[in-house]
Amino acid sequence: MKPLTTNRTSTARGQGGFTLVESMVALVLLAIGLLAIAAMQEMAFTRNVDSNELSLVTNLTAEMIERIRFNARNVTAYNNIDTTNAGTKPPVATQPMASGDYDQWQARLAQARLTNVRGIVTVAATGPAAMSQNQVTVRITWVTRIRQHAVQMVTVITPD
Repeated sequence: MKPLTTNRTSTARGQGGFTLVESMVALVLLAIGLLAIAAMQEMAFTRNVDSNELSLVTNLTAEMIERIRFNARNVTAYNNIDTTNAGTKPPVATQPMASGDYDQWQARLAQARLTNVRGIVTVAATGPAAMSQNQVTVRITWVTRIRQHAVQMVTVITPD
């Protein structure tokens, strides 16, 4: 009887090559996964910055509406305010509160550190003339890397 022998060398070589291919495939899949995670992180960071800007601008828009509500009897003094055009500032002599609101709002927009930020207020009479109602629109626009953003709030104010 002949003794049984196994050829371990050829089996080990075949398995070794197969393990190398498996390792390379696993490494490629891991690299793709890591690149996807990196892309998601960048997108999440960008969206976080966008949401912070949107929250800030929404608050600044609401703040200006509240300033106008507080000075409701002089609501028309705020018409056509544009923070990028100093010529639209209400006159200090006749409208000191509206002029101060313009200055403070303009400073707050500048502190926001948004690119090309612009605040605009328009006031238009609305409803029956006897009610003296005015529709106030406050709009803030700014630019990010690739697009322009805007937040607009509209309300109706009746003088006291």
